[in-house]
Amino acid sequence: MKKRLLICSVLVAVVGLASALLIYLTAGENTGPDEGFQTIVVDGKTFKIPMASTKMYQRDLQRFGGGSAVLADDLTRWFIGLWHGRALAVTLTCITAFVSVGLFLIAREIPPDLSGGVHGSDGTRSHP
Repeated sequence: MKKRLLICSVLVAVVGLASALLIYLTAGENTGPDEGFQTIVVDGKTFKIPMASTKMYQRDLQRFGGGSAVLADDLTRWFIGLWHGRALAVTLTCITAFVSVGLFLIAREIPPDLSGGVHGSDGTRSHP
């Protein structure tokens, strides 16, 4: 059992980190469709600003929902942003590390007598 958990820990780490690297290399910074952006032109350069970042949106949200609505909106947008583009690769890396280390620590705590069965003094397996 101990050996299987250690192998699973290594397997999770290898597959998870390889997947995260693949996502990171192929994904761009674009986090989604162009909906909800305000276009501003300054000195001939065009900038896209998310509507949620505008002062008018923040003021209206504060006025109608209070400070908790602004905080909830910020947290929701942050959490949704974790699952797109390169941020997804970072999220996957963290989840992979957590699961792999967890499996390793569980395997480390398993006593040796539970890992393979009961062996006699001559090295043969004894059956109770």
